Amino acid sequence: MNTTTRRAAGVLALTIVAAGCGRGPETAPEQARDVTTGKIAGEVTVWAMGEEGKALGAFVADFESANPGVEVNVTAIGWDVAHDKLTSAIAGGATPDVSMIGSTWSGELAKTGALEPTPGNLVDKSAFFPGAWQTVDINGTAYGVPWYVETRVLYYRTDQAKKAGVEPPATWREFTAFVRALKDKGGASRGFNQSYQLGASWQEVLPLIWQAGGEIVEDGRYTFDTPEAVTALKQYASLFEQGLAPTDTPANAFPQTFVKGEVGAFYSGPWMIGVLNDDGGPGFADKFDVAPYPKGPVSATSFVGGADMAVFKQAENRDAAWKFIQWLSEPKVQAKWYTTVKALPAVQAAWQEPELKADEQLAVFGEQLKDARTPPPFPTWEQVARVLEAELEKLARGRSTPEQTAEAIQARADTIGTGL
Repeated sequence: MNTTTRRAAGVLALTIVAAGCGRGPETAPEQARDVTTGKIAGEVTVWAMGEEGKALGAFVADFESANPGVEVNVTAIGWDVAHDKLTSAIAGGATPDVSMIGSTWSGELAKTGALEPTPGNLVDKSAFFPGAWQTVDINGTAYGVPWYVETRVLYYRTDQAKKAGVEPPATWREFTAFVRALKDKGGASRGFNQSYQLGASWQEVLPLIWQAGGEIVEDGRYTFDTPEAVTALKQYASLFEQGLAPTDTPANAFPQTFVKGEVGAFYSGPWMIGVLNDDGGPGFADKFDVAPYPKGPVSATSFVGGADMAVFKQAENRDAAWKFIQWLSEPKVQAKWYTTVKALPAVQAAWQEPELKADEQLAVFGEQLKDARTPPPFPTWEQVARVLEAELEKLARGRSTPEQTAEAIQARADTIGTGL
């Protein structure tokens, strides 16, 4: 999961710890030690967030059974307080052995010096989706291991598409025509549910920039004021300008607007399959499907998010902590975890396990993940993401142009810097 939650106290805590550790951008990459192959024992303390945190405590029983003498104690934490709790723990020297961290937090937390580099013999990075591994790779050194992933694809009402006589779009041009057909002919009165606030919008816009051939980082600096970024912002704004995506959706009205047929399509992650099946009731599963992102001028890549598992340097039981993470990375364990909370495996081989292989909708996510990308692991990314949220809402509401939006984001990003 990705989050833009941030508190001034948390930022201050990180600043203090980073200064105290004496690690700066000139510091050489740390060397990762090998994980022990001997017997492990003792308690492993773990912090985990959200629904995953609630489920992990019971899930670890298999690991404990396979490793007599090891006890894994999981503390479940809400995503809304997780970032601040971690930064406070780092500042106070009271970290757990292991913590789940948001996929955009690695650079920020690694800079504090609190995370231990991933042992060189723990896992094979090529076993993971490339975009997922990028979330733990900081200047060539891995801090932690990807645990689960998510990416965005297109959800659409199959009944409305059939009524409108259209197929899922393969290109940007087809996408606009597809949405228009769903609204004009398929009965989707509110058209397309495109995010424009509450943080989701930047996760929809980054893929458009990459699809247009742009980069958001080059030569060690943020690059949002480029022709490719402007092209992406024009694509993003076009649905609002043409009345195909509303900006007056009441709070918490979605996804019921999709279930009711008011909205014909939207972009979202894999968790929405379960949400729609539950909210839609019996038979609704036959009324929607998923499709890959339409291809832009250059590619059809998407955004990859999720969560990683990391070990702290102050861990009292490092070897058992790393063994636990290694166990979580086994394909069969990853597949079983999917059946537990529907979190998609970060390990590619897990997608060949029976629990996932037969699901056609999951296969769409699996294909999309092969070239999905992540924001840079910069310590300041969360600050820049908040800038994107604010400026994209102005764009969606017609208060700025794509060119003005790109310029405004760039100006603020330059002021914030990368934090490296």
